[in-house]
Amino acid sequence: MTPASRSAAKANTTPSPSWAYSESFVADDDTMLLARAASRQLALGSASQGVTSALTFLASLLQAKAVVEVGTGAGVSGLALIRGMARDGILTSIDLETEHQVAARQIFVAEGVPARRVRLIAGSALNVMPKLSDGAYDMVVVDGDPLEFVEYVAQSQRLLRSGGLLVLHHALWKGLVADEANEDDETLIIREALQAVQDMEEFTSTLLPVGDGVLVAVKA
Repeated sequence: MTPASRSAAKANTTPSPSWAYSESFVADDDTMLLARAASRQLALGSASQGVTSALTFLASLLQAKAVVEVGTGAGVSGLALIRGMARDGILTSIDLETEHQVAARQIFVAEGVPARRVRLIAGSALNVMPKLSDGAYDMVVVDGDPLEFVEYVAQSQRLLRSGGLLVLHHALWKGLVADEANEDDETLIIREALQAVQDMEEFTSTLLPVGDGVLVAVKA
């Protein structure tokens, strides 16, 4: 990449008015704002408004009854998913940090979500996911360690039912995935994960430029 093309690529990362408008199109309500505040208190990043509205939309589209989430955080994405899922749907959310899940549970209580609808599992996703049932899930939403994305994709392929959705957050990784000159570990692994999804014949995928990038793939 030439210096000129690098400068052009850098300029293209500046949010456009249209992008900003679409990101804020679905406004946060009080409970979502509470979840975002909890994320900041724990020094965690959280899915943007564009991403949370997309998660709610996708879960609603499927009327999802069983969803796996890798990366509970303080409950921002989980709250978005629960809002779109079927009334009897169960969210299984995995996170290494118990403290994060305590915060997320408080958010779900504030939303009035029955405890039976959220299964919070503290532990490594790569230890937990292999114990979950094959073909039993409508959605797998990945917002975990970027260095493990390839393994998450492999596990998701097994866990999803036919017609189920794989959702990878941070698919553009701070705008670096599109920069061919960037060879940071996270960037390389995320590129590898995206390619792995494209190479799987049973997945049909698209890459959405919302938030930090969202890959959505439907399993045949």
